[in-house]
Amino acid sequence: MVRERNSLFSFRCLSFIIFILSIFSVSLFLSCGHCWGQCYYSPYQILEKKPNQPTIDDLRSYPFAWNHLTFSSSDAPPKLLKIALFVKKWPQRSRAGGLERHALTLHLALAKRGHHLHIFTTNSSSLPNHDPLMTNLHFHLSKPTPAGYLDQASVWEQFQAQNSSGKPFDVVHTESIGLRYTRSRYVANLAVTWHGIAYETIHSDIIQELLRSPQEPPPKALTERAMKVVEEVRFFPNYAHHVATSIHAGDILKRVYMIPEERVHIILNGVDQEVFKPDIFKAREFKQRHGIPEDSKPLVIGLAGRLVKDKGHPLMFEALKQMIAENSTFQESRMRMMILVAGDGPWAARYRDLGSNSVNIKVLGPLEQDELACFYNAIDIFLNPTLRAQGLDHTLLEAMLCGKPVMATRLASIMGSVIVGTEMGYTFSPTVSSLKKAIYEVVDSGRAVLEKKGQVARQRGLQLFTANKMVAAYERLFLCLSSRNNGDDFCRYTY
Repeated sequence: MVRERNSLFSFRCLSFIIFILSIFSVSLFLSCGHCWGQCYYSPYQILEKKPNQPTIDDLRSYPFAWNHLTFSSSDAPPKLLKIALFVKKWPQRSRAGGLERHALTLHLALAKRGHHLHIFTTNSSSLPNHDPLMTNLHFHLSKPTPAGYLDQASVWEQFQAQNSSGKPFDVVHTESIGLRYTRSRYVANLAVTWHGIAYETIHSDIIQELLRSPQEPPPKALTERAMKVVEEVRFFPNYAHHVATSIHAGDILKRVYMIPEERVHIILNGVDQEVFKPDIFKAREFKQRHGIPEDSKPLVIGLAGRLVKDKGHPLMFEALKQMIAENSTFQESRMRMMILVAGDGPWAARYRDLGSNSVNIKVLGPLEQDELACFYNAIDIFLNPTLRAQGLDHTLLEAMLCGKPVMATRLASIMGSVIVGTEMGYTFSPTVSSLKKAIYEVVDSGRAVLEKKGQVARQRGLQLFTANKMVAAYERLFLCLSSRNNGDDFCRYTY
């Protein structure tokens, strides 16, 4: 009887996983649709094309990335807004994760443009380094929950007090579920930015299950994630407007989560173009400080970020390990290649140990933002082996703005918005064999080919991924949402 129950349980688990895989297969097919012949580059290429219409009557129904549009970020705003922001943590610049870096870059820029920002965050956060004369930046701190999240009762009370004192908020912005849906449903002029949704994460769970060694216990995440998707589909409508940070996420919000199109807006992540830009002098100084040869050898491949499992470092480590051991090809070519690792985490020590095996691997540890820009300038190509299928990783955008080609995992968010063609970089499947093949291809391509791809990557970065583009798009969205009932025409756009 016990054996029968176990067999039945295993069968149900297997059936559930097959069901999830089938959802993704159908999703990919539907996403590609009539552009299937173009899907080698990106299933979402069709979403990148701008319409040839001279005027957009209502930006809220614009189906493409707002980064394609031109909004003035140099002139003074046509209207100064009172903005509420809910974010779990407000970080120091050098320790910001993707969500926090987005919040930091966007809202400091909006404050510098004169808008009044009220930031509701936890008192465990370190207050940012900003101009103390910036009197339009206000922090409302509260004690976090045991799990580190915003205490909703406390922040809601703070919010209501500020909303009723003087001018009410023109617009409310929450980074992910900083403001939970139990409160958000009472706010009509609210926009939530999603940096990852459960439906995308299922892809990550499948990848990590396939990469799991037999010694590791099977995770529960894969079977639990589908119910998380159902939960999100149910509560997402409680947010008035949704901002997707990738084309893929925007498509999923509309098609799978069934959010009306006029409530979903795609604004791609942006990074500081004044910090991340080509600089040959900084590249030369960085190489001298870290003992990187200045001559034509070796070709430098860079990795940066948190050196943890879901960022793909077990995959990268195993690929390098096999390349060292399996044949003479790598032994002959390794003097033409160096791996430069910026960041910290469990895999830092493993990379150092591997580097002691006479292969060119240097682990630099975590770098400040300015030093990270020097790092990008010193490498020939940036490699991101991430297994996280959601959001847009800032490191790829930073490298592109520094004029470097990029190489990353074939995930929908990356292929749909960042590496949309081979002219700007390389992609690989999340397997050791595919990653090794891509690395060999890079080494065989040579520096001249990589420099050409880097030029294309920078042009795309300047077109879509600058902080100026992102800030201007958000400002226009906030102006549009604030003008719904007062007769302003900020939702209308003319080319």
